Amino acid sequence: MHRLLRRPLDRILLSALALVVLASCSTSSQAAGDPLAGEPTPGTGIALAFAETPVPLPAFDLVDLDGRPIDQRSWAGKVVVLNFWATWCSPCRREIPDLIALQERYRDFVVVVGLALDDGPVADVRAFVTAQYINYPVAIVSLQTQALSGGIRSVPSTFIVTRDGMVTQRHVGLLKADRTEQEVRALAGLPTAATVAWDPRLGPRLLNRSEFQAQIPGVDLSTLSSATQMEALKQLNTEKCTCGCGLTVAQCLVDDPSCGTSPAIAKALMTRIKEKTK
Repeated sequence: MHRLLRRPLDRILLSALALVVLASCSTSSQAAGDPLAGEPTPGTGIALAFAETPVPLPAFDLVDLDGRPIDQRSWAGKVVVLNFWATWCSPCRREIPDLIALQERYRDFVVVVGLALDDGPVADVRAFVTAQYINYPVAIVSLQTQALSGGIRSVPSTFIVTRDGMVTQRHVGLLKADRTEQEVRALAGLPTAATVAWDPRLGPRLLNRSEFQAQIPGVDLSTLSSATQMEALKQLNTEKCTCGCGLTVAQCLVDDPSCGTSPAIAKALMTRIKEKTK
């Protein structure tokens, strides 16, 4: 009696198990073969602005963390999200998972490139990239590369580049993942419900050094040496503002120019740095 009841039960369990395995294989196959698997952010209510007259992306000499050259020509035909960041930058670390997801989801349409401002050992940056499972190319950039980009005065700073290599937008501060996705969709020719405006004033300022300087109100790095500039930038992007915003001093200055706390902290920080160089 017990054996007669067990056989049908075994068949039921095996059938259920087979269905689970088939479903799992089907899902994995779909995810691997379709870069747009799942529902994209629709873009409703998101306003995008691109330069009416974009500017060419400068040619950089980039080498990945293993010492291999990164050829910008390999980016042709894809939207490029050029992200200046650093391992010591809290907002940078917060947006990395979104950039990983963007690269994975739109791998046929976009290439995310991480340009690290770290001045420490390459091995440390490589270890961070490995630990975070970053799936896009990363290079440590020189001050010359930063200068070609208009001078990076706050990280993260991100350039949005069209499929034909033209810089059409720049974002200073933490990226908004839904907006970035719609920028990629719009420039890649994919459907989006976001509204798109073409700004005639934006293009000439995209790679302008003074525009970057203005992104951190009240902070002047132009009189400092290159090494001291990097140290000041690092401290501005690691020291927390005490106004209650939870941001770094640099991020608070960028996001909230009306804050009465972050300018005082930045001024004191710059005074300390300048005194060390005397």
